[in-house]
Amino acid sequence: MSTAILTGQPVPGSSLESDLRSLGFDVRLAGEAGDAETLLAAVPADQRVAVVDARFVGHLHALRLGLTDPRFAASAVPGAVSVQPEARRALTRAVARESSAAGGLAVATDNLAERLTAALDADGVAVFRPELGTLVAAVPTDPQERNEARQAVSAVDDEAVRLRSAVKARDGFFTTYCISPYSRYIARWCARRGLTPNQVTTASLLTALIAAGCAATGTRAGFVAAGLLLLFSFVLDCTDGQLARYSLQYSTLGAWLDATFDRAKEYAYYAGLALGAARGGDDVWALALGAMILQTCRHVVDFSFNEANHDATANTSPTAALSDKLDSVGWTVWVRRMIVLPIGERWAMIAVLTALTTPRITFYVLLVGCAFAATYTTAGRVLRSLTRKARRTDRAAQALADLADSGPLVEPLARLARGTVRVAAPVSAAVGGVLVVTSALLWGAGWQTVLCAVGYVLLSALAVVRPLKGALDWLVPPFFRAAEYLTVLVLAAKADVNGVLPAAFGLVAAVAYHHYDTVYRIRGNAGAPPHWLVRAIGGHEGRTLLVTVLAALLTAAQFKVALTALAVAVALLVLVESIRFWVSSGAPAVHDEGEPA
Repeated sequence: MSTAILTGQPVPGSSLESDLRSLGFDVRLAGEAGDAETLLAAVPADQRVAVVDARFVGHLHALRLGLTDPRFAASAVPGAVSVQPEARRALTRAVARESSAAGGLAVATDNLAERLTAALDADGVAVFRPELGTLVAAVPTDPQERNEARQAVSAVDDEAVRLRSAVKARDGFFTTYCISPYSRYIARWCARRGLTPNQVTTASLLTALIAAGCAATGTRAGFVAAGLLLLFSFVLDCTDGQLARYSLQYSTLGAWLDATFDRAKEYAYYAGLALGAARGGDDVWALALGAMILQTCRHVVDFSFNEANHDATANTSPTAALSDKLDSVGWTVWVRRMIVLPIGERWAMIAVLTALTTPRITFYVLLVGCAFAATYTTAGRVLRSLTRKARRTDRAAQALADLADSGPLVEPLARLARGTVRVAAPVSAAVGGVLVVTSALLWGAGWQTVLCAVGYVLLSALAVVRPLKGALDWLVPPFFRAAEYLTVLVLAAKADVNGVLPAAFGLVAAVAYHHYDTVYRIRGNAGAPPHWLVRAIGGHEGRTLLVTVLAALLTAAQFKVALTALAVAVALLVLVESIRFWVSSGAPAVHDEGEPA
C-alpha cells in the first residue's frame, strides 16, 4: 500500500481523496508541516509516499502519471510529488527543513508539495515531470480559479487522452494504422480485468510458438494458420506495451520479457518455416539462418550507432539536418519508416507470404527486403558519422567495448599491442571478418580456415587496442557479429550433412540472445554482463576459432554433435545468468520507446 499525505484543509466537494484511494493510496491528512513530518515518519521505508496539496484540481490520469509511475525514484505534477524508497531520505530531509522553518504554523502547508519538489531538485534527486498535454493539474488559490480549473477538467476527456498516450509515440505505418486503432482498446479491456503486461507478453509468445508449430506442419492449411496466428501474436505484442503505458505497470521482469520475446518469437517462426519446408522436401535452413543473422546484425548496427552517439557533443551533421527536414514532410516520414522494414511491416509481410507462397519464397523476399533496409540505414549512419564533428565520451567507448564482446584471447593480445600499434578499428575488424569468412567459403573445414581464424583473433585484438571513439568505430561490433555468425553458417552449410544447419541455427540463436541481453543491460545503465560470463563462453573470437577447429578436427556427423553441444552449453550459461539478473530487484526497468525493431 502506498501512502498519500494530503496537506492543508480539505476543500468541500473535492474528489481528491477518493481519486487518490482509487490509485491505491492510503490517504492521511496533515494540517500543519509538523503533522506532515510525523505522518511521513510513520510510513514504512519500503513504501511509496506522496505529498499532495489538498487544493489540487485536475484529472485522475494526471495524478496517475505524476504519482504512480514505477520507473522513476521521484515524480511530480503541479501540487503533488511522489517518491519511491530510493528517494525517501531526500524527501524526509526536505520535510524536516520545512517543519523547522515553519515553526509548526498551519500556513506552512501552502504550496508545500511545490516547495518539496524544488527541494528534491536542489538535493540532486532527478524528479520526473510527465508531459500532461491537455490534462489539467493545478492548485487554485481562490474560488474563481477553482471554478475555472474544474471547467477545464470537464472540457477534456482524460480517458481519451489515456488511450492515446498508451500508443507508442513513434511507430511504424502498419502498427500505427492497422493495429493500434483497436489494440489500445484490447489493452484497456485487459487492464479492467486485472491482466498484467507480462501475462499478455507471455500470451503473445505462446501464440507465436503455436504459429511456428503450424508452419512446421508443412501443409497449406498449416501455413495459412501460421500467418494468421503470427499477426495475432503481433497484436498482442503491441497490446502488452500499450497496457503497460495505459496502467503504468512497468517492471523489471516485464523489461526482460519485452526485450527478448520479440526476437524469440521471430526466430522460432523462422525455425518453424524451415521445418515445414523440410517436410515438403525443401531444405531452407541456410536461408533461415541467414535471415536471423541479417536481422541480428541490423539490430547491432542500430544499437552500436545509438550508443556511440548517445551523449556525444557537437552531435550534428548536414546529413542529420536533411533527415530532420524530410521528417517535417508527412508522407516522407511514413515512407522512410516503412522501407526499413520495422517489426510491424516485417511480420505482416512474413505472415502474408507464409499463407500465400512457400517458405523458400518467404525467406528470399525477407532477405532481399532486410538487406535493402540494412544498406539504407547503415549508409545513412556512415554518412552522418563522417560529416558530423562529434566528440564521443568514455561512456560511449565503454558501451562499444562491451558490445564488441571480446573474450579471453583478444584481451591479453590487446594489452600487449597497446601503445605500439595504431590501426583504424573498423578496418581491422572488417579485414579480420572478411579473412575468416572468405577462408571458410574457399576451404571449408580445413586448417587453412583455422589459420585465418587465428588471423581474425589477432586483427580483432588490434581493433580494440584503443578506446572506440573514432567516427566509424561503432561499426566494430557489427563487423564482429557478422564474422562470427557467417563463419558458423558457411561451415555448417559446407558440412553437407543433415542436421548440421539446425545445430548451427541453435548456436547462433544462443549467442545472439547473449548479445541482445548485453544491449538491454547497457540501455538500462546496468553495465554489461559479468566478465566471467563473457570469458566462459569464449568471446566472439574464441567461439569463432573453436568452431573452425571443430570443423577441421571432426567428421561432418561429429561436427553436428559438437555444434549442438556448444549451443546447449552457451544457451544454459547465458540464460541462467540473464534470468537471475532480470528477475532480481536491482535490474533496470527498460522499455523500448525508440525506433520500432
